[in-house]
Amino acid sequence: MVGLPFDCLSNPLGAVRLTFEKAAAASPQGLDQATLNGGRDWGAIDVFNNFLFEQGGLSHVPILDPVNLHWIRPNSLVRFRGMVQDMLGNEFYVGTFKNGLTWKTNKFTDVSSYPIPSTSEMRIWERRLLYCVTVPGQNSWVVQSSSSEIGFNKSSSSSFQHGEKRSRDEVSEDTDLNASDHEPSNSSMFTKRQRENGHPCQPFQTPLEAVEDTHPGPSLQSDLKTNSLPCMVKIYDSLEADLKLNDVFEFIGVFTFDPELAVHKDDSDEFSNGICDDALVHLPPSKVPRLHCLIHRKLGAHDFLLSTYVIEPLPSLIKGVREALLRHLTAILGNDGVAAQCVLLHLLSRVHARVDSFAVGKLSLNLVGFSSETVSIFGNQLILALQNLLPFSQSMPLTLEYLNTATLGPRKDYKTNRLVSGVLQLAQGTHLTIDETQLKAGTINSIGVANSHLLKNLLENQKVDYDFEYYKMEMAADVQILILSEGKSNILPADLVLPFRPSVVASVVNGTAEELQAWRWYLATLRSLPHNIEPVIQKVCYRYLLHKQHSLSLWG
Repeated sequence: MVGLPFDCLSNPLGAVRLTFEKAAAASPQGLDQATLNGGRDWGAIDVFNNFLFEQGGLSHVPILDPVNLHWIRPNSLVRFRGMVQDMLGNEFYVGTFKNGLTWKTNKFTDVSSYPIPSTSEMRIWERRLLYCVTVPGQNSWVVQSSSSEIGFNKSSSSSFQHGEKRSRDEVSEDTDLNASDHEPSNSSMFTKRQRENGHPCQPFQTPLEAVEDTHPGPSLQSDLKTNSLPCMVKIYDSLEADLKLNDVFEFIGVFTFDPELAVHKDDSDEFSNGICDDALVHLPPSKVPRLHCLIHRKLGAHDFLLSTYVIEPLPSLIKGVREALLRHLTAILGNDGVAAQCVLLHLLSRVHARVDSFAVGKLSLNLVGFSSETVSIFGNQLILALQNLLPFSQSMPLTLEYLNTATLGPRKDYKTNRLVSGVLQLAQGTHLTIDETQLKAGTINSIGVANSHLLKNLLENQKVDYDFEYYKMEMAADVQILILSEGKSNILPADLVLPFRPSVVASVVNGTAEELQAWRWYLATLRSLPHNIEPVIQKVCYRYLLHKQHSLSLWG
């Protein structure tokens, strides 16, 4: 059973409705105009902020991912960590309406919990729609770290607040709530109508089970095989500038799933924005879960580490961690200490600032001297090590066929009004390893030429062209790029070209769990440190970049 209305974890909608009704009853004039007409927060967010960050409730909120999806009950509080892959515009909905003399709210829901009389006084509110996905290239240890911290209980969303005592006055106030606030959180409109007709309610179904019963055909099951979970996030009370494309966020909100929405997804809503309707037809709840966001926060590499693991930032300790990591990289690279030093500097690089079209701080690295044999040994070892050290990493086998057929740049599909993702739509801080040893002589078609330009622009300027059919837009990026090739790459101009000279071939011993945590902490911490360049040095760097650009233009 769902807890009392202020059980923010199991029954967040109960807390939302209770705070709304209290706000409406607090003043003889009722709700203020900003809340009534625009849906401005009436104090509900303060309740969840207190629960999550003051009472320690955040660690009890399950993370919505392919593993936990089967066990999370609809209408419960969840977290979703992902990248904003597309912005679908705004959606209009009946935010509040008058039920007799009392105002009711539909905020943070897909379907009204109360029947709305056709003659009822109502207000239309607005919310933003974001299509989010699991961060591309997210490595397995990130998911394991998140799961180990939460300790999600499959039999129940949580009983974190059930032991809290409430005063008799609070309980008497709660009895005035609509009975739907006390129904099990998995109740859909279909099961509610069954109870009204005197029939027994349906047992709880997971989203996938409900989809199989009500919406045959392709379902979320196929998407889960890739260990990636898309999610439609509905944003309230947030400025547009706070959420940007390709940023990584943690969204905390109400997870909703209603089989009726999957069945009647083609039904029109007179209050919906037509632009969003086109996109939502292709994103039914059977494929994309919904999350109504209460609170969101931008994430960095630090947020994916175990919060229980903290290193005191003493110079001696940091030096020891660095030396151990350097020894590990040296062993992976066949005892090539110079290459290990350069790889470490490469992993610590990031874009600190932009001067005109130049990205200051990036350090792309081209290790030359690889063959198909050595790349299968040292290249694979290095890629595996990066997967264990970094939260997000990708590898690209650059063959002629891949170059001529792959979709590297995102493009806008105006038929579905969706942004079709490309390989290079990556989150900030992602590492990309390109294996050029497989590239053989041949003919590059028009797609291959366009892909070559995309890769070159990413390497030189840390920008990716997004194709909007009638025009192209450059989007800033911050991707660490490592190139493994036989000779100096002709199509991928790196900042640093270094001959790779291994001296031994030996099996590499992976670091212990504690060592891996220390190395991850070291890379995340040092990479996130602020970096200021004196004005005089800035001028020197700017002249150097101009000279480098001029040299590159001369050599083609």
